[in-house]
Amino acid sequence: MTATARALLRLAHEFGPGVAKRKLALVRSLDRAELATAAQVRDLHEALLFIRAYPDSKALFAAVDRVLARFCRRKDLKRHAEALRDSGIAGTPLQYSYYQRTAYWLAARWPRQLRLLWDELRAPEQIEARLPIFATFAETIALDELDLDLRVWIDHMRGEETDATWLIRRCKHLALRGPLEEKFFEDMDLEIEIAPSPDGPSRTRGVDQMARVVCRETPLKRARPDLRTEVERRPLAVREVSPEEGQVYVDMAREAMLTRSRDLDAFAYGDANDVRLIDWEDGLTFALIGVIPERRLMLEAVYGWLTLQNGVPIGYVLTSALCRSAEIAFNVFETFRDSEAAWVYSRVCATVRALFDVDTFTIYPYQLGDGNDEGLESGAWWFYQKLGFRPKDRGALALMRKELAAMKRRPAHRSSIATLKRLAQHNMFLHLGEERDDVMGLLPNAAIGVTIAQLLGVIFGSQREKGEGASAQMAANLFGARTTEQWTPDEHLAWRRWGPLCILLHNVGRWTKAQRRALVDVVRKKGGRREQEFVLAFDRHAKLRAALLQLGRTADAKLD
Repeated sequence: MTATARALLRLAHEFGPGVAKRKLALVRSLDRAELATAAQVRDLHEALLFIRAYPDSKALFAAVDRVLARFCRRKDLKRHAEALRDSGIAGTPLQYSYYQRTAYWLAARWPRQLRLLWDELRAPEQIEARLPIFATFAETIALDELDLDLRVWIDHMRGEETDATWLIRRCKHLALRGPLEEKFFEDMDLEIEIAPSPDGPSRTRGVDQMARVVCRETPLKRARPDLRTEVERRPLAVREVSPEEGQVYVDMAREAMLTRSRDLDAFAYGDANDVRLIDWEDGLTFALIGVIPERRLMLEAVYGWLTLQNGVPIGYVLTSALCRSAEIAFNVFETFRDSEAAWVYSRVCATVRALFDVDTFTIYPYQLGDGNDEGLESGAWWFYQKLGFRPKDRGALALMRKELAAMKRRPAHRSSIATLKRLAQHNMFLHLGEERDDVMGLLPNAAIGVTIAQLLGVIFGSQREKGEGASAQMAANLFGARTTEQWTPDEHLAWRRWGPLCILLHNVGRWTKAQRRALVDVVRKKGGRREQEFVLAFDRHAKLRAALLQLGRTADAKLD
């Protein structure tokens, strides 16, 4: 039976006349079979998930969907459930040290399935130090007098709740907010298990059942695309969704991460009010998810994307956009890496160009393999180089040319890991127009932040909040933002955060009234429903862009 499970896994990637019938016969046979090892069960699951994403026919799709729906009831899966821990397969346990926001979400969705893995806690002393904070004043009588084991104390205090859910909820009920709340929780470094349940998170069930299914009989598109041509294409559709539908996709993205032992802030803090579906051909859809206003960055706009193939999550994307440029982090989940990565990436770039009107794309070092062994081993640097990306660093360019010459002399030559590490230390760029340096990866954002810190320090010292408020009022007077009663709380927050930056901008006294009013509109959009609108408005404001860059470059020169 080993050969049969692996045969389906291999056959899943093949398309053509008669292949669908062979796949269907194997699926039906394996649905009835009892597999001997955990590896075979995993192989079967991955083959089914791949076929669910890339079905040859409606009949095959329906059969696979039925098998996946009851996969958790398989006897062989139950027998090997512990060996398949953290696989994300329905019916198996998950464990991870989840970040605060995700832990809160888990405790709300699956409170009875969460428990602490006591033997794997890395900082029990941090939990113990927080017990007096978690307790009421009356309970401190016992805490002061009795020397009980930490686990015993929590068992006394948690009632009917699980230990993990009780701890998570106690943190949430405290009057902490923002970074302090996150640090208070995450310093405990809780190792949490999610026990399997019929409706629990899994890769098996974590699909969009409402997605339109596109079947195929032609081979997967593995040829390298001409990226400069492909980025000019436009999506088939950009679909607005309601906040209720948006929450479904935010939850789907979170589930796709946690079932793969990952946690992404853009999804953890995803905004159900800023979700759109971007449709491309052959069943490819991106669920584009914005970040809630209070977690947005000061300057660039960040979006998390869940990549869906016929409703199956096959990867995710993280983009940061500003100044008609975008930084892109592109990830394909392991099951789907031997499929259409380059073609999907071309559609990512085309989507970014269509929505944000960019002419430059940036890949940052981690994505290339800097501090990322997976990126090094996959040859990520050369993946992007072959698509047209180049580093600006002279040393990296010289090393690239040296490697290309070696490949020309000996086609079998491959860059060593040591060489890839050197190459991966620098950003790579793709310019569709003239090369420029006012793009993501080169913007002097850090220097701007230092200048703001110095301003607040000189005038307000330790009273930073007072300084932020006073700066916002000064900026309101300077730019004519005097009637703010109709603003939303998120717009007020954006203006307060931007206040210190606004009063630092050079030569704003020479701006017209229309240009000053336009700046107010730009900042309000940072707190608006769609952060994309902030990027487009910012990029249209030539005076603001120029003033921001001048401020940053002047500050950068002083830091040097």
